[in-house]
Amino acid sequence: MDHLFQSTSLKGYLLMAMPMLMDPNFRQSVTCISEHTDEGAVGVVVNRVYEGIEGRMIFEELEIECNAAAAALPIHIGGPVHTHELFVLHGPPLDWTDSLKINDALALSNSRAILEAIARGEGPRDFIITLGCAGWGPGQLEWEMSQNAWLVTPCSHDILFAIPPPERWEGAIKRLGIDPQSLSGAAGHA
Repeated sequence: MDHLFQSTSLKGYLLMAMPMLMDPNFRQSVTCISEHTDEGAVGVVVNRVYEGIEGRMIFEELEIECNAAAAALPIHIGGPVHTHELFVLHGPPLDWTDSLKINDALALSNSRAILEAIARGEGPRDFIITLGCAGWGPGQLEWEMSQNAWLVTPCSHDILFAIPPPERWEGAIKRLGIDPQSLSGAAGHA
């Protein structure tokens, strides 16, 4: 195992799938890592939206009244784990019940309180609602990193909340100064 990543936490970073990563759950994905310890890692995919599912459906299911803006919210595909659970990746305020602070500007929450606030238009200004999350067991993400499956960059407000979801993968890679079209499907080793 490559020990370079063993003690380096990727919490607060974005992972962009390399073209060789063919797993349909992660192909051309951008994943925000919300926790990374010796026990494994968890995060949410931020560039995929469910077609035909919007906020209204989620709020109706939870019996939460919502305003028109909340009813029209897109619901993201957060990953292949806990696919029936809601997660909210959001900016300030970060002190909601059941919030995991990622950094000084970002948290991951899954409380009813934050969903109720969003439904009323009183939640955080910047947020993404996801169904599901992504998870890695102990050493799994480190192994994938050693296999050149991911590019890494610090979390960025614009990539998470300003760029439309279908453009986030390319935008995050360009932020590294890399032309996404120049990436090959095969990993190379010098």
